[in-house]
Amino acid sequence: METPATNLILGLLAYAVQRDISPERLCKLAHIDPFWLDQSGRQPLSEKQVNDLWLNLLYLSNDQQFGLHFGESLQLSALGMVGEIIKSSSTVGEAVTIAAGLVELVTNWFSMTVSRNSQTFTIHLNPLKAEWQISVTAVQTLQVLMVLVIRELDGLLLHKIAPVAVNYTGDIVNVSEYERVFRCRPKAGSADNTITFDIRYWSQPIISANYELQNFLKEKMSSVPNPLSAPERLADKINRYLISNAYLGVLSLEETAANFNMSPRTLQRRLKDEQVSYQQLADNARQYLAVQALKQGGYAVKEIAYMLGYNELSAFSRAFKRWTGNSPENYRLSQSAPS
Repeated sequence: METPATNLILGLLAYAVQRDISPERLCKLAHIDPFWLDQSGRQPLSEKQVNDLWLNLLYLSNDQQFGLHFGESLQLSALGMVGEIIKSSSTVGEAVTIAAGLVELVTNWFSMTVSRNSQTFTIHLNPLKAEWQISVTAVQTLQVLMVLVIRELDGLLLHKIAPVAVNYTGDIVNVSEYERVFRCRPKAGSADNTITFDIRYWSQPIISANYELQNFLKEKMSSVPNPLSAPERLADKINRYLISNAYLGVLSLEETAANFNMSPRTLQRRLKDEQVSYQQLADNARQYLAVQALKQGGYAVKEIAYMLGYNELSAFSRAFKRWTGNSPENYRLSQSAPS
């Protein structure tokens, strides 16, 4: 069974593929046996191998916020930790407290603690090594963890929330990009790395149905061919990315462009060269996700609509009828009717 730390590396290599970076080349540059990718029960990589992996990812991607963008694409379920959190929690506060104790299974660079007062609760990411700020692995892992905290709170509550404040110890060159990802303007050069939320979320009950639905869709995605070596059109990569990251809604043009390290205008131009628009891909992703979820049959139409980012059930129903010529309810009945 893979550990959360190993799953993080595997997720990182999978994200590299999405960014047109060969995992085999990365392994070679980081002196990792290429057979490591295909092994079961993989041995942990050395600290130097992981650091070399990050160094080469930053160089080959030309993206100094690679960890930030990887964090946007990563789901806690990919680390194998969701089950423990969900089965042991009934509120956001309980889930956050349990998650804090699991962080050291993912990395030996940071621990996570939680504090609260009458108005807010704060997630603290505490360095475990004095030299962490000169480690590429530590700095990038910190970005991953901070983004993951925000996104996973979304999943617990089934809607997107914004922190009250984010404190970050390092320098921030591209402030607007950090602000987009963190959903508030972070304070750079702080004494600690913290994310603060309104206390009203602390006692809210968690919603586990979204994780179950996401895991189902993740299984469906695993059946879609994803060759590592065969070239794919950009449109195919965007389509795959939108479906596998449909976490409380299909991502916007700006979010997707940032994760492919290009401007929205460049992304639109390159898709136009392939005779497709971003809106078409987004609609295709929503249709695929809706159809698969309705075929599965275990989720209320309202839950599916929320997962796809529709605040109103009526809007989702209109879109589904436009895609299929049928209402979501009638489509589900047609799938369950005996042939």
